[in-house]
Amino acid sequence: MTAPPFRGTALRVGLTGGIASGKSTVSNLFAERGVPVVDMDLIAREVVAPGQPGLDAVVAEFGAEMLCPDGRLDRPRLRALVFSDTAARLRLEALLHPRILAATVRMSDALEAPWQLIAAPLLVERGLTGWVDRVLVVDCPQRVQVQRLMARDGCTEAEARSLLTMQATRDSRLAAADDIIENTGGIGLLAGAVDTLSIIYREIATTGRRDRPGVRLP
Repeated sequence: MTAPPFRGTALRVGLTGGIASGKSTVSNLFAERGVPVVDMDLIAREVVAPGQPGLDAVVAEFGAEMLCPDGRLDRPRLRALVFSDTAARLRLEALLHPRILAATVRMSDALEAPWQLIAAPLLVERGLTGWVDRVLVVDCPQRVQVQRLMARDGCTEAEARSLLTMQATRDSRLAAADDIIENTGGIGLLAGAVDTLSIIYREIATTGRRDRPGVRLP
């Protein structure tokens, strides 16, 4: 997928990882430390908010039945459709992904900071790892993802494993990573890893040494 280029010299770190790996927790920890975060999941919701062209495009493509009575997108209904219909999923992606990418670039370019985090769950799946300066992957074993999904969403093991098959493999994410956070411990370990990486990324942004060797934490 071709993405519009960023402007400016800020270091942009792409944060990604599999479902239930702990990406949101890591993103929040960076934000608590004052790091600007551009969250593509939030942007994806904003582009289909009532009154937005993205929502109009979805309705035109899939019908008004994709709306709730209050005019908002019926996410569970749309999710069920694209989960079972690959062609429909591809049509939806063609409608929304260019809008999401363009909005991400606008938000990123408006920030004034030496480095920033681009939280992009599908960075690897969409072939966008070269779009950012550095890739940070939050990783955990697949069995842990399954357990977390079952606990979080109340789904069966089969449903959880089916969700995992819709994403890039763990090996492909790790192969794309510059830096890795192994999220198999507690929040204290995650916080320590975020502190370490914050120092590293600040140093890279200051010195311009973007070829710095990667790290694996904690």
